[in-house]
Amino acid sequence: MSDTANSTDDRLRLLIERIERLEEEKKGIADDIRDVYSEGKAVGYDAKMMRQLIKLRKMKPDERAEMEMLLETYKAALGMS
Repeated sequence: MSDTANSTDDRLRLLIERIERLEEEKKGIADDIRDVYSEGKAVGYDAKMMRQLIKLRKMKPDERAEMEMLLETYKAALGMS
């Protein structure tokens, strides 16, 4: 095998190993997040509402306002307002 092939193989192996480590870290973080939601639930908070709040906080203010206006429009059309 040539040196170029060896270095390519080494590079690929290193990339795969990095991805595997990051996937493990991601799993650990996901477990930690799940624990925090469980902690919130244990003290009386609704996990679905907590997730919804996280989703809303990630949105830009104008995107959130547009979504809320559209939701109100749809609710009104269905007689839910």
